[in-house]
Amino acid sequence: MTGGVAAYKAAEILRQCQKLGAEVRVVMTPAATEFITPLTFQALSGAPVHTQLLDAEQESGMGHISLARWADVILVAPASADFIARLATGMANDLLSTLLLASEKTVMLAPAMNRAMYDDPNTQQNLNKLNGQGVIILGPGEGVQACGDIGLGRMLEPESLVASVVEHFNTGELAGLRVLLNAGPTREAIDPVRYISNHSSGKMGFALAQACVDAGAQVTLVAGPVLLDTPMGLERVDVISASEMADAVLSRSEPADIFIAAAAVADYTPAEIIDNKIKKKSAQMQLNLVKTIDVVATVAALPDAPFCVGFAAETDDLEAYAKGKLVNKSLDMIAANWVGREQGGFNSDENALSVYWNSGEQQLPSMPKLALAQQLVALIAKRYHEKNTD
Repeated sequence: MTGGVAAYKAAEILRQCQKLGAEVRVVMTPAATEFITPLTFQALSGAPVHTQLLDAEQESGMGHISLARWADVILVAPASADFIARLATGMANDLLSTLLLASEKTVMLAPAMNRAMYDDPNTQQNLNKLNGQGVIILGPGEGVQACGDIGLGRMLEPESLVASVVEHFNTGELAGLRVLLNAGPTREAIDPVRYISNHSSGKMGFALAQACVDAGAQVTLVAGPVLLDTPMGLERVDVISASEMADAVLSRSEPADIFIAAAAVADYTPAEIIDNKIKKKSAQMQLNLVKTIDVVATVAALPDAPFCVGFAAETDDLEAYAKGKLVNKSLDMIAANWVGREQGGFNSDENALSVYWNSGEQQLPSMPKLALAQQLVALIAKRYHEKNTD
């Protein structure tokens, strides 16, 4: 961090990076500490904040070298006009500038300054020089500034800066793609006490979410009621019922490149939810059910539908039912597995899948669900790129 009013936004950048699983160290110039205290960032990061170039307690006074070697990427946010000028001339008169000179890793700058300072030929020359040396310049944005002026010079918002950092690390099969995925069961309320549900544990869907993150995707996971930890590096949205699942998925489907429908969404829901607990009075009780929305078919029917992958859990005639759903729901791919057998299926830590698409199929043998998810994601990525290349 360097000195600037936008320094307060650095706390949100730190928080978002940590949420995505990153380990963060904070370096502040003396000017930065005039805007926000190091104690704030120490509390948020859980690590000491570095402010001094010559600190006897840091690696015998060589803290800038250890930090330069430690970081995978260095983001300077905000980057003031003064700091940009010093960096462009190769100065090393504080910890941050010395650290950057000693680092061989990717450097990103998020300029933040008054519009006139940004437009000044000296600033533009400095930025062009740094960009030519491989420094990535992020922004600035345009809008109302702290001084009241309007124009270029605002630091980009934390979400945008963090997305740029994430993009730097996205090198997998789904790098740069947005994956929407649902997982787990739904619960359809009968009364305040009882509900209809199924045996889905959500394990396969959560394994797929993790595999998509590992493949470089930006993942949103819509999860039914399950007792599973959230995989690192994704957004999780919790829902209960089939209608909530449909609303959550459909409201997020437009920006998605791929939709993986791994959830066991209830096919039927009670026509009426009784306000009070139903008392046990007679030997029999009738329950009127109505169909729920078919989430994956609805997404696949959208005008700009994402690449849609469905799931089929079957007790008999697996191939016929799966291929029928592939065609009837206009899916790009469907993964089918047996349920009601001794191995695999609901609640198991292992599974096997038969995967079908319009021009082919592939059998994935029984294995741990994370390994199976990784193989399925690789197959999804291949088919997605083939479709979009065509």
